[in-house]
Amino acid sequence: MNTEFQPPNPGGMRAALTVSELNRTVAGLLERSLPVVRVEGELSNVVRAASGHWYFSLKDPGAQVRCVMFRGRARQVGFVPRDGDRVEVLALATVYEARGEFQLNVEAMRQAGAGDLYRRFLALKARLQEEGLFEPARKRALPAMPGCVGIVTSPQAAALRDVLTTLRRRAPGLRVIIYPTPVQGSEAPGQIVAALARAGQRRDCDVLLVVRGGGSIEDLWAFNDEAVARAIAACPIPVVTGVGHETDFTIADFVADLRAPTPTAAAEQVAPDRRELARATRRLAQRLAAAMARRLERAGQGLDTRVRLLRPPSAQWRERSQRAAVAARRLVAVVRARRLQATLRLARLSGRLRAPRTGLASQRLDTLARRLAAAGNETVAARGRRIDAAAASLALVSPQAVLDRGYAIVTLADDRVLYDAADTAVGDRLAVQLARGALQARVVEPTGVPGAAPGAAPDAASLKPPGHSA
Repeated sequence: MNTEFQPPNPGGMRAALTVSELNRTVAGLLERSLPVVRVEGELSNVVRAASGHWYFSLKDPGAQVRCVMFRGRARQVGFVPRDGDRVEVLALATVYEARGEFQLNVEAMRQAGAGDLYRRFLALKARLQEEGLFEPARKRALPAMPGCVGIVTSPQAAALRDVLTTLRRRAPGLRVIIYPTPVQGSEAPGQIVAALARAGQRRDCDVLLVVRGGGSIEDLWAFNDEAVARAIAACPIPVVTGVGHETDFTIADFVADLRAPTPTAAAEQVAPDRRELARATRRLAQRLAAAMARRLERAGQGLDTRVRLLRPPSAQWRERSQRAAVAARRLVAVVRARRLQATLRLARLSGRLRAPRTGLASQRLDTLARRLAAAGNETVAARGRRIDAAAASLALVSPQAVLDRGYAIVTLADDRVLYDAADTAVGDRLAVQLARGALQARVVEPTGVPGAAPGAAPDAASLKPPGHSA
């Protein structure tokens, strides 16, 4: 059987096309048959090249298309496109001939709202920020000299090789533990959470690295999962994230204790550079040596001073004996001078002392005694005279003196003094107080009272001594 390729009409068929010619022909057909179109979609894998051109994908839930926007057109866009932005573009459908890829040459671009994934990202970020998971106060400081570093990533990830290379270069003796987990796909969030939980339970590491290489927002979406964010926040070990490129931000970056722009930068953050440590050690050694040299110099200078001041014991004893002799002579002189001063002072005081003159004082004392006795007698006599005069005055007004003149004091039965005969009635008993003794009387007939017989006199028989009835 002949398997050689035989064209059906060799005579009428045109010659074979090269790949370049084929791609160029397809591009021409597209550009001629399909005018400039308006396409809406979500940006993904946005790359701004050094040339100024923009390369990105435009996608919806069912498909995506690669796009390019050249520098001249990109300058006219009034915003900076980012992954997840929803945009509307004017583009020409064509084929990139070098790779035979269908693409859109974008002429203009405007924002059409945020993409679904980006909206979910912003909503979760706002909710966790309101809970305080992003607060700087809860961020923990990284250990300055960790003994062990844990890495949460995929064993097949290129980021792991970069991290291990950086750690070996900066700290060859640093122990590393890898907690393997997928970092992309629907199963990745749960696996990342489990790896973080294992690391937290074992506590083998001083710091954890959560790393992944760059990619689209879909590729990095596992690190925008709420469960992953909460697992990082609850991890008892400080966590450093290095996910994607410098322009990529995930929810895990905001929750972590430190966010590094790349996996390599994350390794540099936790591993001290041995060369820098060596330089710092040399600087400290130099400073220590200089400080010790200065201290030894000062000590030597002090020793020289003390050596100059140090003298033989014999000289010291001679000097001390001389000082003791001088002090003894000064002490003797001082004692003599003070004794002389005391003697002179005693002589002056003795000269001032005289016998007391008691004669004049005795005469004055006798005179004062006589005057005191005379004054006392005079005072007693005057007080006696005043008492006699008062007694005489008192005797003049004494009731007894009145009674001695023949008067009497009459009182009723209730001891009231009788002043008026009208206050009595016939038969009333009266008490009569005389100068000597008293009488009991009974009223027979009051006189000098209205209605009484004038001139009537009491019966003598009615007057009885006290104690006898009338």
